[in-house]
Amino acid sequence: MNRNGRNMKFEKLSKKESFPYEFLLLADPSKELVDKYLKQSDVFVAIQNGETVGVVVLFPITMVEAEIKNIAVKPALEGQGIGSYLIKNVIKTAKQRKYQKLSIGTANSSIGPLYLYQKHGFEITDIIKWFFINNYPEPIYEDGLQAKHMIILTKDLTK
Repeated sequence: MNRNGRNMKFEKLSKKESFPYEFLLLADPSKELVDKYLKQSDVFVAIQNGETVGVVVLFPITMVEAEIKNIAVKPALEGQGIGSYLIKNVIKTAKQRKYQKLSIGTANSSIGPLYLYQKHGFEITDIIKWFFINNYPEPIYEDGLQAKHMIILTKDLTK
């Protein structure tokens, strides 16, 4: 449930279903990069009142480590707890799959997501300098701040 108390469902999309690019491209503007990781990933959606309101992508790195490659919420519904709902459920799924470590990368300019991930127990473990400069043809800005570096956060799932 989100803060408004409305029920949500967390569902895995089958590989035959079309991917919700309208959400995926909110979190990563490069369809080419998104398509590269989708093939090996599981895509989960948050459904509320029959409508997709958020998406999260879980990518296996090793038998004991996974990465959240993409997480996005319908812009009109941001701030209503849907991002937290997605994170809680993907953490639960990763634990059920016996992963010991879960990581996520975000831009230095992603102030809201950095807060959200740390609130859910993720710790900053690395910085990939110039990631967004080197991997995207156009500059990316969030709230007037340029995305330059990728900040990697990790959560220990064994605790």
